[in-house]
Amino acid sequence: MGLMNLICPNSPPVWDGNRFSECFSDIYPFCLRYVLALPFPLICDIFSLTLFTVLGFGVNTMTLVVIIVFGITNRTARGNGGLKLLEKVALRLIPALGASVAFLDMTLLLKDALNTNSSPYHEWLFRGSQFLIWVTILLVLNFGNWFGTFCNRILCFWWIMKALLALPFLLTAFSSHEALQCFNESCLLSADIMFGICINVIRIKRTSSISSKYGAMDEPLLSSGLDIEEGCKDSKEIGHGFWYLMTFKSINSVMEQGVVKQLDFEDLLLLPKDMDPFSCLHMLLHCWQTQQKNNCAHPSFFKAIFHAYGWAYLRLGVLKVFNDCMGFVGPLLLNKLLQFLQQGSQGSDGYILAMSLGLSSVLKSFLDTQYSFRLSKLKLKQRAGIMTLIYQKCLRVTLAERSKFSEGEIQTFMSVDSDRTVNLFNSFHDMWSLPFQIGVALYLLYTQVKYAFLSGLAITILLIPVNKWIAKLIASATNKMMEQKDERIRRTGEILTYIRTLKMYAWELLFTSWLMETRSLEVKHLSTRKYLDAWCVFFWATTPTLFSLFTFGLYSLMGHQLDAATVFTCLALFNSLISPLNSFPWVINGLIDAIISIRRLSRFLTCPEHDRELELTGTSLSLSCSKDHSDMAIAIHDACCTWSSSDKQDLDLILDKVTLHLPKGSLVSVIGEVGSGKSSLLNLVLGEMRLISGSVHSSGSIAYVPQVPWILSGTLRDNILFGRDYDPVRYSDVLQACALKVDIAQMVGGDSSNISEKGVNLSGGQRARLALARAIYGGSDIIMLDDVLSAVDAQVACWILYEAILGPLMNQQTRILCTHNIQAISSADIVVVMDKGHVKWVGHPADLSTSSVEFSSLKEFDIWSQVHAHERSGNTSTEAKEAAIPESDCINVSEAAELAIEGELRKEGRVEPTVYKHYAAFAGWFITVVTCLSALLMQASRNGNDLWLSFWVDVTGTNKKGYPTSFSALLIQASRNGNDLWLSFWVDVTGTNKKGYPTSFYLVVLCIFCAINSLLTLIRAFSFAFGGLRAAIRVHDKLLKKLIDAPINFFDQTPSGRILNRLSSDLYTIDDALPFILNILLANFVGLLGIAIVLSYVQVMFVLLLLPLWYIYSKVQFYYRSTSRELRRLDSVSRSPIYASFTETLDGSSTLRAFKSEGFFMDKFTRNLTTYQRTSYSEIIASLWLSLRLQLLAAFVISFVAVVAVFGSQGNFQVIMVTPGLVGLALSYAAPVVSLLGSYLTSFTETEKEMVSVERVLEYMDIPQEELHGCQQLDPDWPLQGQIEFQNVTLRYIPSLPAALKDVSLIIPGGMQVGIVGRTGAGKSSVLNAIFRLNPPCQGRILVDGMNIADVSVRHLRSRFAVVPQTPFLFEGSLRANLDPYRVNDDFKIWKALEKCHVKEEVEAAGGLDIHVKGSGTSFSVGQRQLLCLARAFLKSSKVLCLDECTANVDTQTASKLQNAISSECRGMTVITIAHRISTVLNMDSILIFDQGILVEQGNPQILLQDEQSRFSSFARASTM
Repeated sequence: MGLMNLICPNSPPVWDGNRFSECFSDIYPFCLRYVLALPFPLICDIFSLTLFTVLGFGVNTMTLVVIIVFGITNRTARGNGGLKLLEKVALRLIPALGASVAFLDMTLLLKDALNTNSSPYHEWLFRGSQFLIWVTILLVLNFGNWFGTFCNRILCFWWIMKALLALPFLLTAFSSHEALQCFNESCLLSADIMFGICINVIRIKRTSSISSKYGAMDEPLLSSGLDIEEGCKDSKEIGHGFWYLMTFKSINSVMEQGVVKQLDFEDLLLLPKDMDPFSCLHMLLHCWQTQQKNNCAHPSFFKAIFHAYGWAYLRLGVLKVFNDCMGFVGPLLLNKLLQFLQQGSQGSDGYILAMSLGLSSVLKSFLDTQYSFRLSKLKLKQRAGIMTLIYQKCLRVTLAERSKFSEGEIQTFMSVDSDRTVNLFNSFHDMWSLPFQIGVALYLLYTQVKYAFLSGLAITILLIPVNKWIAKLIASATNKMMEQKDERIRRTGEILTYIRTLKMYAWELLFTSWLMETRSLEVKHLSTRKYLDAWCVFFWATTPTLFSLFTFGLYSLMGHQLDAATVFTCLALFNSLISPLNSFPWVINGLIDAIISIRRLSRFLTCPEHDRELELTGTSLSLSCSKDHSDMAIAIHDACCTWSSSDKQDLDLILDKVTLHLPKGSLVSVIGEVGSGKSSLLNLVLGEMRLISGSVHSSGSIAYVPQVPWILSGTLRDNILFGRDYDPVRYSDVLQACALKVDIAQMVGGDSSNISEKGVNLSGGQRARLALARAIYGGSDIIMLDDVLSAVDAQVACWILYEAILGPLMNQQTRILCTHNIQAISSADIVVVMDKGHVKWVGHPADLSTSSVEFSSLKEFDIWSQVHAHERSGNTSTEAKEAAIPESDCINVSEAAELAIEGELRKEGRVEPTVYKHYAAFAGWFITVVTCLSALLMQASRNGNDLWLSFWVDVTGTNKKGYPTSFSALLIQASRNGNDLWLSFWVDVTGTNKKGYPTSFYLVVLCIFCAINSLLTLIRAFSFAFGGLRAAIRVHDKLLKKLIDAPINFFDQTPSGRILNRLSSDLYTIDDALPFILNILLANFVGLLGIAIVLSYVQVMFVLLLLPLWYIYSKVQFYYRSTSRELRRLDSVSRSPIYASFTETLDGSSTLRAFKSEGFFMDKFTRNLTTYQRTSYSEIIASLWLSLRLQLLAAFVISFVAVVAVFGSQGNFQVIMVTPGLVGLALSYAAPVVSLLGSYLTSFTETEKEMVSVERVLEYMDIPQEELHGCQQLDPDWPLQGQIEFQNVTLRYIPSLPAALKDVSLIIPGGMQVGIVGRTGAGKSSVLNAIFRLNPPCQGRILVDGMNIADVSVRHLRSRFAVVPQTPFLFEGSLRANLDPYRVNDDFKIWKALEKCHVKEEVEAAGGLDIHVKGSGTSFSVGQRQLLCLARAFLKSSKVLCLDECTANVDTQTASKLQNAISSECRGMTVITIAHRISTVLNMDSILIFDQGILVEQGNPQILLQDEQSRFSSFARASTM
């Protein structure tokens, strides 16, 4: 120890059993050669000594050297202007404060040296170096190069590290009993921290315009605080000072608007530049592409996220360390204050400690809110990056590669997985921060109770394997729950997409039951997770209570005596343990969820992308193709392709060895039977199929019209322009060519009329013509049309052929037309015949009749060519022009569309109490009462536990003879005011002290409190889990029932994305987030209630503070809540367009890729996402604005309680209790007020925000319902005859619109086959809508077998009719389930029906009845889907069969066979056929011709055909039959 005496004369060793020595922190290291020669124990001492020396004088020396070096190197730099007054003051005031405190320390050292004649030179060096640093800073600030010196990136980072390295000195100071030393060290550390933050913020502001151009690696040490003012609407706000940034005043303008009016999106804060979705996408995309290049086999999306945001996120960890460390300053200051009170000291030390408690809370508030703000900013950036990356992937991935994901799964990527991945930022820092906080707390506990804390630690360690096992089970349950959630969302989307067809089939209840099965599995895994979470909550919530029991029990049994300072310092440390211990399970769950979601996203993002620029090639032939066929628009060589993704090994070739060369400027008709590969050929050219071998080359731009037209929600003009510039002349010509002018003229809004989602408020023909107009307007080099003529009537088809396809707008382009239309085939330059995936014949249509090809309509084609050869040049075209002026569909009026696209409504004001009442009713009133009661009793038991400890230390502590007289007088005074319990308590205590209870008595009572608390915690946790699950189940079931029972008008007027938002995001909130935040709210409420009661009991003066405190608190929260509610509603409203746009893009991705409109749709999505980001950003700033002010308010409460306690301890005021136990209890309860007040209002506001989801769901529980019940009971065999009679039927889709059917009267005898003919939009489908009561007549009645269908239950009515809808409907599942979902037919009947519909061979080739049909039936062509739907109708064996264009997408030969099958199989049945092909209805018993909703003609088709004046005859002539 001679060496130690040499270094530190008259000083104790490194550790004296109580604290570090004074010399320990400040001494110079000795040379290594001396150290190595020493004994090992002495080497350990020297190592520790060296470490703290570096942290002392060494750090100061290094700082001084760095300042001088940068000052010299930047001596020519200038730029100290542009600072606000507050920033200038802060830059000089902080160093002046530091220099003053350091000078004061040196003065005290000089005084000690004069009094004791000893000079501790190590302290002189340390304090002198501190003083020199601050003086140097003040000097450099006077020069023009101060910015280059202090705002250098290295020095900014070093200054934060310097403050971190100074923490051991603060701990050493607090281990002493000198308040002045503690205060001095706190001031010096605070000066370091404040100066570091100040120079970082100034550097960020001065370099923000430069740093915004670079990525995360070039961002400043602390994320830009300038972003807040950039978000302000007023440009004058840019340049606001440090205080403005720290206090989040940028939100004031929004909050002022929120108090007086309903907020709009224009009122929100603007986004900082670095939070723009495009910027976020580019950063994340670059990192993801780098990851894919470096690791082609298994790229990690997690690593990509880390490279994009990791550096900025890790830098936030520095701020997190400071924040966490400040959390322990409060307990240490509390310990000092209680020791001061126990010793009965006089003087100013008590007031200094009391004020320091408040100041530490203030500093903690600023650190906490700044960390939260910067973390939230990073999360918003990541969310924007991930969502735009997912959307961009959907724009680029082909249909073949996308086939391995269901639509529901992809929608879940956007709605759920993106949020869970973003939450990784919450959990990752907490994974080290929480153990760090726990470790520091345990160390401080050791300093208080020695090794007794190990008993409590043992409880914690024993729970680690238990929690690990629970976490593993939670991960498994979450994974399974997400799979079922994907399936549920897919099924929900399927129901919403095909709700009209499902209602016509009366299958809505069947599909609902299937959806409910999926939901029950999802809830099963959700309940497993929730109950496991409840066990986690129980274990971690009871841990602090058990910790205190075992720790204090063992400490007492070891022979130590408890005192107030020890007990309540430990209690404060236990309270600081509660948050990290309780948060740990949620952090683990969040990490598990994030990892699962990242894996799911990685799998999707690694899908191969569509890249038409490189052209499709399975070999290296594509380049040679482009050289050898430069005059060819399309060149295909030996192409083999499939619809399966690249992951699948088994190849089901759709096109095999296809070779085809199509010259530029030609009209090509692609013909063939159903399923021959016509549509697949177009998709091959588009690059949507997976090319196995061969090559495909296309020259020039492409436009594409799919067989099922893809219509955007928006205006009619937007659908045609498709993001292109408006050319009025070309636009008018396109409308004329597509026969849309008459339709638009009858719309009140013209071409500005809104089109509903998927064009549901347009007729099928209008949708086809609108999609064709889009393709023509684009002026692409190649235009591919997939059977566009089948959706329109014969006259309009003739007009479109000659005015559009063969007209001047398109005659220079290459046109590829898949068709069955005879006129189009004969007009083509080239005919391509497809057969079972092969190109069977290619040639001129004139050679088709002489070829060996068995073309289905060859005979009709020959007749047509001979009769009309001379009319090609003029007559037919002229006749077509005269005849083909289509009538507008009566529902296609702007009012209908405006109703359909009306902006999503949102509530105003606060969330109504009825919403909470409804949620409580969903959870169950009994379970609600049990949960609340258990929470109250749990808090009461915890408060009782702490009161008992207070009583124990006061009885057995230093006050051996009982409480002082002043306290007795206080109790007597209180008893005079009516509280006899106070006097009783005093008498019992003073009596007890004379006899003295053994320690075991106090421990037993403490054990009882712990047991009661644990039991009540368990009850609360499980009752909350049960209630939350019950509410989730009931909400989903009721919402689904209300939606299923809603009329079809509701779905026509409401975008499915809006409905799906309720059933995905809002329901996820109700399932998971809402119970979680409600649990926190209840815990915070009862915690605050307990604190208020205990503080009022302990300090009467606190009651005087309650009223003004509550007044200020209520004003602040009212000001905040008025805005937060509106922001939450705006958040929900802004989210719907994102999902609607995403769903829309999924449906039409092949079309927009063909048009190369990815950029246009990306811009549209980004605009929607920017609005969503602005709402979230404003929400975050508002929340932090509130949190900061509440924490500052709570800091005042702590200071008040501490100062009053010190004041009372000096005997100045007799009403104030001064026993150390009660003062300790008051202060330990006042400390959590900082977090609890903010947490309570935050959780209350978050609850109110999450309740908006319940509010939105309840909104859809009040939607109109169909009249499901009827007063007439049906016979099992009804209808027996199938006679249908319309009596003066008038039908309107919306009351304010013109009638779709106008006073229609007709009789269809039973067993008669009737065709309905009319121009596009004449009201043909409205007849079926009326029969199926999809839109009930507003006048007249419809009789079936003499029974008014209005008196029949609507589901029973629909179930008795068979229908084949215009849009064929196949759902995901087995083919058997598609054909016979109720399983009432055997296989023989099913195969027989398939044979009648001429689709048996295709089904056998595909794998039989048990093959899996993909979503929307994409496994089959559109024609095959129609045939399968017809087979489904045959199996139903109904007396009434309704066919809505069921043969429109099949070839003529197949259509003829089907008509024969219908005629033979449906004898005795009433058959109503809506047709555009005249050949379809020629053999019918009767014809009904409609025009503008009026029945204008009816009769036998053969008789009407002979009458040249009849309407039917003109239709026949126009159709060339």
